[in-house]
Amino acid sequence: MIKKSLEITPGIEPLYGTRDENLRLMEDGLQVLIDLRSDAIHITGPLEGVERVERIFFDYESLRKSGVVLQNGELKGMLRLVIADPAVTLKSLVDSGKQRSAGVKRMVQPRSPNQRKYVEAIEQGDMTFGIGPAGTGKTYLAVAMAVSALMAKRVSRIILVRPAVEAGERLGFLPGSLQEKVDPYLRPLYDALYDLLDQDKVDKLLERNVIEVAPLAFMRGRTLNDAFIIMDEAQNTTNEQMKMFVTRMGSGSKAVITGDMTQIDLPNPKRSGLFEALQVLDGVEGIRFCHFEDVDVVRHHLVQRIVRAYDSYGRAQQQLPLELGDAGLATPGLEAAEGAEAPPKPISKPQ
Repeated sequence: MIKKSLEITPGIEPLYGTRDENLRLMEDGLQVLIDLRSDAIHITGPLEGVERVERIFFDYESLRKSGVVLQNGELKGMLRLVIADPAVTLKSLVDSGKQRSAGVKRMVQPRSPNQRKYVEAIEQGDMTFGIGPAGTGKTYLAVAMAVSALMAKRVSRIILVRPAVEAGERLGFLPGSLQEKVDPYLRPLYDALYDLLDQDKVDKLLERNVIEVAPLAFMRGRTLNDAFIIMDEAQNTTNEQMKMFVTRMGSGSKAVITGDMTQIDLPNPKRSGLFEALQVLDGVEGIRFCHFEDVDVVRHHLVQRIVRAYDSYGRAQQQLPLELGDAGLATPGLEAAEGAEAPPKPISKPQ
C-alpha cells in the first residue's frame, strides 16, 4: 500500500462527478481510497491503482487545458472504460472519439465496455449485429458511425431501415403520401440524425437521397453498393424479411442490424427473423455479434433498474408454469400409488 498526494488545480472539480460519484467509481474499480482535502487529494492503495488514478487526473487536466469539455454522463462512461482496461486512457478515448466525430455535432464515444466492442466491431467488420435491451445505445451508435463514415467519405450514402410493425397498437388508416404513412415508424432514426447533424444539413441530405430512411418492404430487389445500411428493430422481421435484408449488401458496403429479443411485436414471436439469424449466421466469417446487458443502459438511471426488473419477472414467469405443472403431475401419481379410485365417468343421456 502506498499513499500519494495530488495538487488541486482550478477547474478539476467536474472530474469528481455529481456528489463525487466519479471518485467513488475510481475507488471501487481500482481498490483505492481517495481523500479530498482543502489543499490536496490524497490517494491510498496498491501501486498500480494509485498510478492509474494519478493518470486519470493528469489526462483530465491536460484535456481541460486543451479546451476539451466533457459532460458528466460522457465522462462517467469514459471512466468506466479506463477502469475496465489498463491499456485505455482518457486521452486515447478522446482522440479516437474525435476521429469518429469529424463533421458531427457531438463526439461519438462509447460509454461501456460492450459499447466499445460494438463500435470497434462496426469499424472492423462488414456486418454487425447489436442485440440487447432498450437504452443501450445500439441504434444511436450505429447511426453515429454511419454519419461519421459518410462525412469521412468512406461511404457515399446511408440507408436506414425499419420494419413497419406497430408496437401493440392498431393505428388504422393513416392519411397522406406513402412517405408520410411510414414516417411515424422511422421517427427514432430521424431523432438520432438530428442529434448528430444540424437540421438543415440532414434535410438537404434527405432531399438528395444521400440519407435514405425507408421501411423494410422497400428493400426487396435492391443491391446497395458503397452504402452504410442500418436495420433497426430487427426482432420484428420475419425469417423471409431478414434473409432478404442481409443479402442486399453490395460492394463497399457495411451493414448493422440492431434488435431487442424481449420486445417482439410480431403476431408469432417464434418467427422472428432476428432469432433465426442468430442461429443460422453464427460462425460465418465477417459477421460479428455484440450483446448488451442492463449495465450498458445509458438513458435515465431508472431505465437500467426497470430493464433489470422486467428481466427478473420474465424469468420467474417462465419457471412458474413448470413448477405448477410438476405439482399437478405429482398428485395423480400419488393417488394411483395409494389405490385411490378414479372419479366416476358422467353417464350419457339417451338420445
